[in-house]
Amino acid sequence: MIIIFGSINMDLVARVQRIARPGETVLSRRADSFFGGKGANQAVAAARVGRRGGMPVAMAGAVGNDPFGMACLKNLEANGVEVSAIRVTEEPTGCAFITVDETGENAITVASGANMALRSSDLSDSLLSQASVLVLQMEVPVADNLDVAARARRAGVKVVWNFAPVPAVGERTAMAELLAVTDVLVVNEHEALSIAGIVGDGAGDDFLQAGSEIAGSFGPTCIVTAGARGAYAITPDGARTHATARPITPVDTTGAGDTFVGVLANGLAEGLETGRAMERACAAASLSCLTAGAQAGMPRREDLERHLAQG
Repeated sequence: MIIIFGSINMDLVARVQRIARPGETVLSRRADSFFGGKGANQAVAAARVGRRGGMPVAMAGAVGNDPFGMACLKNLEANGVEVSAIRVTEEPTGCAFITVDETGENAITVASGANMALRSSDLSDSLLSQASVLVLQMEVPVADNLDVAARARRAGVKVVWNFAPVPAVGERTAMAELLAVTDVLVVNEHEALSIAGIVGDGAGDDFLQAGSEIAGSFGPTCIVTAGARGAYAITPDGARTHATARPITPVDTTGAGDTFVGVLANGLAEGLETGRAMERACAAASLSCLTAGAQAGMPRREDLERHLAQG
């Protein structure tokens, strides 16, 4: 089983000619609502590429007792995600406010809401014991993420941690504590450089050097996603693996990173070696950019395999 411990949001999306600068107002013709939250996105991505009757996906999270929350629960269930570990709280369901420009780039503000009520205890030991891979992000309380990761490591579960957004810790010792319970760290270029800056390594603007220093100093395999350049995995001994990205004309890049993480988790849980799991994840992330909304374009397994077969 793959378990996702993380955030659940409703995304409110406005398409604009260009993203507003500070203090500026821009107009959009309409706003649309989509299911989102990094945790929920990754759960849907993992579930959609699972084999029929194969690798199950469960989500531990929190939503509000409101229409958005109930809709989010139904959406996860409709995508084949087990929701028994999702708690309904009195806090409002998390919301993300997203603007997408005409090139497909986005700017996002997240109101955390119920996501900050998620606790490590919401994921029972009995459910955790069924997992082969645990996936974490940074849109829920850091202390509870850390506790769940430590419990998973003790239970022999592989911990895949997407440090997005980079946790608000300013000390090397605090960051080291997080990295010490991580088997696979997934970050983008900017996040890799931010983490290297916190731990005091002088990577400059070289994200691959930053990834090498993180992996070498703290032990996880560090996977750095680099958009159109694909993704790079760096192991603690310095070995690097590169997976290419398929060329596309993006409609909306929202959720591409979450698609990558969810499909990567599926590949690792199914026993693929890291390079092959990354290739599938890169292809799925590219496909996800062809449709508006974080989850709408996430491919199902047959779509991904057809795309991969085209070479």
